[in-house]
Amino acid sequence: MVEVAEAHEAETLVQEAESLGHRLRKVREAVGRVIFGQEMVVERTLITLLSGGHVLLVGVPGLGKTKLVETLGTVLGLDAKRVQFTPDLMPSDILGSEVLEEDAHGKRAFRFIKGPIFCQLLMADEINRASPRTQSALLQAMQEHRVAIAGEIHPLPAPFHVLATQNPIEQEGTYPLPEAQLDRFLLEIDVSYPDLAAERAMLLATTGAREAKAEPAMTGAELIAAQHLIRRLPVGEQVLEAILKLVRSARPETTNLEEVRRNLAYGPGPRAAQALMLATRARAVLDGRLAPSVEDVLALAEPVLRHRMALNFSARADGVRLSEVIDVLKAQLG
Repeated sequence: MVEVAEAHEAETLVQEAESLGHRLRKVREAVGRVIFGQEMVVERTLITLLSGGHVLLVGVPGLGKTKLVETLGTVLGLDAKRVQFTPDLMPSDILGSEVLEEDAHGKRAFRFIKGPIFCQLLMADEINRASPRTQSALLQAMQEHRVAIAGEIHPLPAPFHVLATQNPIEQEGTYPLPEAQLDRFLLEIDVSYPDLAAERAMLLATTGAREAKAEPAMTGAELIAAQHLIRRLPVGEQVLEAILKLVRSARPETTNLEEVRRNLAYGPGPRAAQALMLATRARAVLDGRLAPSVEDVLALAEPVLRHRMALNFSARADGVRLSEVIDVLKAQLG
């Protein structure tokens, strides 16, 4: 009986994964009609959402980061909001605040007015322009999916995801994100310039009389179900060992790699391994596969590790890049 039940469960899992893969193809097609030349960015953003995490988009202005968030909100059927981060932004501007109200009988009472964080998809535009105080308020919400105002706990809607943007070239008036908050982002995604063909298609599609609009292809409830399914997918022993080897060898205190000991100030913690485990499963489903491979680990190593490790002073002085260190780590896996 146990074997029959296990076989039935495995068959059900396969059917659910195939159905999810079909829906995700429709999602990618819907996004692709609006977003041009950013296939890798779209794929990794969807991987993050399927894994139930938050994403940090790093790129110069004008590459469609805001458009991507708006499009994903429509395509995935999520309540999306945008906050422009500035140095004078206060925690209450994001979380909300209590106001004192008086009714018709003269009775006074506090009422909580929700801030823009009470949504399912929050775009934190130029997050590194906010003060550390405001960043710390967002940190609790990202980790715990709830906020505390005047001693009261207010849960955030489900699903809840933060898609933050950061400009890599403008450093004046910015506050670098602390390591604790960077670690809350599942992936850090570089948004680069589109190639010639994609930019040509974008130019023709966005400057005419009619512009393509995003259409729903999924719902918030379906996304939550997909996130639960991702966690049920099997992971082979080879993939598990590859994840552990990659993450543990990136720590200068315990690694056997001279390049890591010489160049890194600190390495990734256990959350990096958790992120890789979930992200490889999500990537497999996006590609129409039922289980991740070592190739998925190699493909996602850089966006998972890059913001969870830092070069030391001597490495920065010598012009060493984090991508070079990550390439050494990946070379161990073949």
